[in-house]
Amino acid sequence: MAERVVPERQRRRRRPTRQGVVLSQQLIVDTALRLVAQHGAEALTVRRLGAALGADPSAIYRYFRNTDDLLLALADELIGRAQHGWRPTGDWRADLREIGLRIHRAYQTHPQAALLAAHRTTGRTHETRAVEAILGVLRRAGFPDPEAVRVYHAFVDQSLGFAALDAAALALPAAAQAADREVWQADYGRLPADTHPHIAATAPQLAAEMRHSGYPYALELLLEAVAARLPGSAGRAD
Repeated sequence: MAERVVPERQRRRRRPTRQGVVLSQQLIVDTALRLVAQHGAEALTVRRLGAALGADPSAIYRYFRNTDDLLLALADELIGRAQHGWRPTGDWRADLREIGLRIHRAYQTHPQAALLAAHRTTGRTHETRAVEAILGVLRRAGFPDPEAVRVYHAFVDQSLGFAALDAAALALPAAAQAADREVWQADYGRLPADTHPHIAATAPQLAAEMRHSGYPYALELLLEAVAARLPGSAGRAD
């Protein structure tokens, strides 16, 4: 999509498309997410979006400056879906756990879009609301501002890093996913104890564990480490 900014007053059109729908940013984003889920990153083009919407491709320019502008909107939409319905409880560990798991679930629901968007910084409504919420949880818990920012950084990068990693696995063809899972059973499970004693001793546990995301456990480890850094905690020497 080439850069071509349309003046704001010309961006909104209320005429229905050939499919009888009225274009909006939300409709375009929802359609883009569906196309990416079905066809991968290559589906994120003006031509394919226009065809799916029943509209002239140039109409997309009324709402988004270019493909990257649309991609940032997709990234922000995933963040917004992760936050939908969340309310702070006042228990900072429970609140961060819930936020992290929500982020992870949202990206797993849209793995193809996650591969495109998990590493982007949008600066848009949903993202800024999420940043404000996480920092609020940490500051209300008593973390000094420099520590709150460092914890925020580690927490978000861990959440998005696992989201992208697990999304990449989910985006593989089903046969490739099955083959990767089978490696732990068929290959690692057959390694002899005389050459690989530690793998041989834990092979059944490895085969079972590696079928699932490591994120929930990694999140708990992070929360335990963060708790030890809270001023006044038993595990911290202030």
